[in-house]
Amino acid sequence: MIQNDRVVSEKAVLVGLNADCFKPEDTATYETLDELEALLETAGGTCVAKVLQNRHTPDPHSFIGEGKAQEICTLLENSGATLVIFDNDLSPSQIRALEELTGVTVLDRSALILDIFAQRAKTAEGRLQVELAQYQYLLPKLSGMGKSMSRLGGGIGTRGPGETKLETDRRHIRERINRLQEELNEVRKVRAVQRERRIRNSVPVVALVGYTNAGKSTLLNQLTDAGIPANNRLFDTLDTTTRRLRVSDHLEVLLSDTVGFIAKLPHHLIEAFQATLEELQYADLLLHVIDASDSQREAHIEVVDRLIDKLAKPGIPVLRCYNKADLLEDVNNLPASEKNIPMCARNGVGLDELLTRIEETLLGKLHHVTMLLPYGEGGVLNILHDQAQVLRVDYAAEGIEVETVCTEELYGRYRRFVKEPEQ
Repeated sequence: MIQNDRVVSEKAVLVGLNADCFKPEDTATYETLDELEALLETAGGTCVAKVLQNRHTPDPHSFIGEGKAQEICTLLENSGATLVIFDNDLSPSQIRALEELTGVTVLDRSALILDIFAQRAKTAEGRLQVELAQYQYLLPKLSGMGKSMSRLGGGIGTRGPGETKLETDRRHIRERINRLQEELNEVRKVRAVQRERRIRNSVPVVALVGYTNAGKSTLLNQLTDAGIPANNRLFDTLDTTTRRLRVSDHLEVLLSDTVGFIAKLPHHLIEAFQATLEELQYADLLLHVIDASDSQREAHIEVVDRLIDKLAKPGIPVLRCYNKADLLEDVNNLPASEKNIPMCARNGVGLDELLTRIEETLLGKLHHVTMLLPYGEGGVLNILHDQAQVLRVDYAAEGIEVETVCTEELYGRYRRFVKEPEQ
């Protein structure tokens, strides 16, 4: 909204229902309302009040009950807010009933997240995925949506598919969904070709995962000079970025950033972003970036771990990077494990340790040996140059003497040529 040549953020009342019948991941708490406020600020809005309602079960008509709805009406009148945003997912009939009771637009958490993604998507692929997620979210709600269907563009919850498209019949929208899915399938085919090329070239893939705003982009920038904007806000990075990273003299990887995870991530987004998230199925190592200073750290770790279990291949190694450790009073309070790395991506602290752990995880034990290769096995020397660190090569009467630092796999493959024991 623009007023007197300056931008005025849209005001909203945030509401959550904590119901006994809800699963823990579906209910609202003061902490999830705080996160909803951060999401609202990311979308460009301002929170004027937060309301948490406790009930045994949702009200079948108005979700929170008409008494609580009247309380929200009073907050709207006193604050001038024009939006009510729920921390829970709402049905079309609940949205319509709440809009009739409050007289303003009502959105749920999923709609707000989709609005942020619509703002953040910059690449053609990202925009395709967001549009698909929006249509999948809207299709079952078309018959029951009230004010949010009739709003003109320009406010929170109105980005993406325009009013004209939303008012067309279901068949047209299904056809658009099918076309988007076909376009994204082409994207997946291109990614598959790229993956085959990486496999042929033996380039491991390391994927950054983590709760939104944990510091994944900052870490990628520090390691690869990627130059990605890294601001202190949720979902600042949406489009995937991949860069080459020289871990050591004998290991180079592709380091790939991914969209941040969040509690109650709409399933439409997971489905629509399958072309991007399926990269996790083919990664060789995951770096789980954690905000060590986060008051909800353990809960957010559980959210990411559940999504890793769902999206990544079974048994994939995971290193936990406890970022922002400089904000802790005592870093020794972090869980102790060889797979846990305290660090501060912003100033580079802990990155050497991280690179060492990446190398150890991907290559296993390294062997420093001298091999004597018969002249008829000269191809082995080329493989060692490509896949290991060659320290010295001497051509003697009895063969090619090679001092090398090689991986466990190469060592096992060419162990018969080892002339001198490990140094």
